[in-house]
Amino acid sequence: MRTTATKSLNRVRCSRAGPSRVPSQIIKNVNRCGLLRSEILCFVYQCKKTYPVSSKHTQAVWAALRRMRVDRAVLSQTLIGTCLSVNVLLGFNDHAFALEKYGRPLPSLESEKAAGEDREAQESLVGGYMLTSAFISNPSFTARPDNTGRVGLRHMIHLERDIYKQYLTFYTDQNFFSDRTKGWIELSEWDMTYAFTGVLGHWNWRVQYERDAPLDKSGLKQIYSDSLVTYRIRTDEDWQWWRRLAPHNTLTAYAGAGWLFYNQNYFARPDNTGRALFRYVAHFDLNLYRERAILFGDVNMFTDRSASNVVRPTELDWIIGIALRWNDLELSVYREQDRPLDRGGFVQEYWAVQLRFAFDVPKKAS
Repeated sequence: MRTTATKSLNRVRCSRAGPSRVPSQIIKNVNRCGLLRSEILCFVYQCKKTYPVSSKHTQAVWAALRRMRVDRAVLSQTLIGTCLSVNVLLGFNDHAFALEKYGRPLPSLESEKAAGEDREAQESLVGGYMLTSAFISNPSFTARPDNTGRVGLRHMIHLERDIYKQYLTFYTDQNFFSDRTKGWIELSEWDMTYAFTGVLGHWNWRVQYERDAPLDKSGLKQIYSDSLVTYRIRTDEDWQWWRRLAPHNTLTAYAGAGWLFYNQNYFARPDNTGRALFRYVAHFDLNLYRERAILFGDVNMFTDRSASNVVRPTELDWIIGIALRWNDLELSVYREQDRPLDRGGFVQEYWAVQLRFAFDVPKKAS
């Protein structure tokens, strides 16, 4: 089955907040904690003076706030918001690269979605990324929707545009594959996706249309539309016990379920049998080193609408990988395997190396 959802890595957002907007962002982040404006501006000033580029920002934030003589209860409440704002202030916007899988893309982290009047100033005209992948080992991952050929290269462009703050975003993915059995260069498949997505607190939603079709010959097309709802957690915001045990190893994860409400030949198993009805997803990113090295994993399951039990998964697709990031560039190595769950059969799997470049075109101030 052409599980395009599991062949494509994340959509990305890069925050471009300028220094002139940061003080009001910090005020919004910590206002609920009862800090005075003068104290907040003092914190910003001290961080500008004392925050070296290579230092550990958490200790710098704590030290700056201690000099303001804010009590420890307020410190614990404000640490998250101020750390995130300082990252933007000093150019450390690597949280923007938290991995998410296309096929179930969700809005970016809340730290990138500043609320209120600052949101409009940070909205991009268009953002996205381009990537290219080489399937360095591919015994069985096919190059067309009809399960012929074997993928050699993959190229993709992702574009997105905020329509209304973080609540409504439009995006499109154009994904191309080549067949290694025909010389690696000639494209054999074109998968196109168009979707609306949004975020409300920890909850994320998406409605998507996808069409997977062969390019080098006529043949089977896989087409569907689905909806998806997920719940996201981030340990530095949600789990105090994790912050105590691993303050420098942030874990971001989400899980949820979706419904393929329209399905024209989008299959429920890798051998192109059945028709998918429900989708169950889970994803995690673990910061290994200063947001430069990330361990990520992804699970995607489908059910068969023609089976006796339509909620029981019939296919499991999983990915595990490591990503290395520097500014707008990311180099990753990952493995994927797609296998049936309710019986034996065809298994699709591969190893890939991927290079991705993220970009963002900000709106001009009116």
